Amino acid sequence: MTSTPEQRARENIDRQLAAAGWAVQRYRYLNLHASRGVAAIEFPLETGPCDYVLYVDRKVVGVIEAKKEGETLTGVELQTERYSEGLPAGIPAPIRPLPFLYQSTGVETCFTSRLDPEPRSRFVFNFHRPETLAGWLEAEPVFLPAGHPLADKPASLRLRLRQMPVLE
Repeated sequence: MTSTPEQRARENIDRQLAAAGWAVQRYRYLNLHASRGVAAIEFPLETGPCDYVLYVDRKVVGVIEAKKEGETLTGVELQTERYSEGLPAGIPAPIRPLPFLYQSTGVETCFTSRLDPEPRSRFVFNFHRPETLAGWLEAEPVFLPAGHPLADKPASLRLRLRQMPVLE
């Protein structure tokens, strides 16, 4: 039996997630104690079903939208942004909307950190390890004016670089 391009993409994504330390599980059989990082497949959100939801330390931190190989990922970022805002209220998350967004074909993967001062999708070689995302979430916030969208959130490297003193 031959698999569809979408199935092949998900098989590649599953392998890549497992290689990065994620326990890949079906949403219906979710065991959040299986690993520090759990990738839940076909997760129902208020904005529609998401291909993968990423749990770190039993809290949702991100989403992955899977597309078939060869499909352009640049327009898919809007879809993952919508998913990041659709997490039901009863599900724990350290930051809402979710900070880490991926789009992947299983061959190409793009990543967006909404903790960056100007978030945008960037190509990455692999999925980040759960420990990496946890470390980013544990970063100290930097001083920002009240009302700033990143005030009181962990500071990304790009935000910390912008806070450096001016060189003379």
